[in-house]
Amino acid sequence: MPSGLVALALGGFGIGLTEFLIAGLLPQVASSFAVSEAAAGWLISGYALSVAVGAIALTAATARLPRKAVLVGLVALFVVGNLLSALAPNYPVMLLGRIVAALCHGSFFGIGSLVARSLVAPEKKSRAVAVMFAGLTLANVLGVPFGALVGERWGWRVAFWAVTAIGVLALAGIAALVPDGAGETRPPTVTGHSDPAPADGLRAQFRAFRSWQVWMTLTATALSYGGMFGAFSYIAYTFTEVGGFSSSDVAWLLMVYGVGLVVGNLVGGRAADRDRDRALVLALLGLAITLAVFGLLAGSATASVILVFLMGLFGFAGVPGMITRVTDFAHGAALAASANVSASNIGNALGAWLGGLAITAGLGYTAPLYVGAGIVLISVVVMAVAARQAESPAPQITAHRV
Repeated sequence: MPSGLVALALGGFGIGLTEFLIAGLLPQVASSFAVSEAAAGWLISGYALSVAVGAIALTAATARLPRKAVLVGLVALFVVGNLLSALAPNYPVMLLGRIVAALCHGSFFGIGSLVARSLVAPEKKSRAVAVMFAGLTLANVLGVPFGALVGERWGWRVAFWAVTAIGVLALAGIAALVPDGAGETRPPTVTGHSDPAPADGLRAQFRAFRSWQVWMTLTATALSYGGMFGAFSYIAYTFTEVGGFSSSDVAWLLMVYGVGLVVGNLVGGRAADRDRDRALVLALLGLAITLAVFGLLAGSATASVILVFLMGLFGFAGVPGMITRVTDFAHGAALAASANVSASNIGNALGAWLGGLAITAGLGYTAPLYVGAGIVLISVVVMAVAARQAESPAPQITAHRV
């Protein structure tokens, strides 16, 4: 494993940690700044909105800069944001720190995925992306309990100091271990023709979106995330109100889900390197089936544990393949890779909204699982159509030479 990949994974871990740990610290932060729970909740929702905006804005603004330098700058921005949160004298400064830290999130994973795949042989590109995202999946497992544990023992500020320190280590690691020029050349096109010209400049970046395959991949990403996180947003209610678990059980059940994310990410990366489109269709189909079966068997404690693990596994198994697919059809345009992150966040918001509507309509706490299964099933169709069309060379795939 190239040492640069380890540095990228550490950066992903730090960024993921700052996203998730706030959930375990929210009561302390609200009490410290004397704000309501709803106001404190903006530290989460404000972060998510900033991710979606920053993914596009920062990637576009840095299109002509060397990608290693951009990554170093993004992690520096992350460090500044968390330092603001750690030192925040009041709630507005705390919120500002969260927004600043979030701005780097989407661009880091978008540009980082291009750098990661350039560090390995072409047949291992999805596995390289999976290694980088392993940091994010581990943060999903450890983020909430880490925040709650550190916050309870030493206070919530110490948790943000710890994340700041991780950011400094990642910054130093990327600066020292990622080779200069990494990710600067465009990957081979989907037809196998290599084009080493860098996809720089805004015109080149936006030209990548002429590909119908790019849009279908982004759509499949948004729908798959929407289905999974639409169900996940209300999973605690499913566990306690349907499965009969106690509130104290929810934490370890979420860790089971997180372990599924880690396993799915690594397995999905390997599978995508063998047959990417087939792996993506099977992962999405597996997620749709898992969510539907979960809805049927949510009353069984044993089944719930197994199915929440599979939910994480299938839910993240498609992530490495989706990213390499969108960047292949976009000819290495970083903006397309970052747009994939924005698409996932848009899907998260859509899925949570639809799941909430189902509960409000009186359909019960298993309804988000069925709604999620339906959304993911649409993504299966989109991905299957995209895969079928990609089998026959289409004019729009090779028409836009930069």
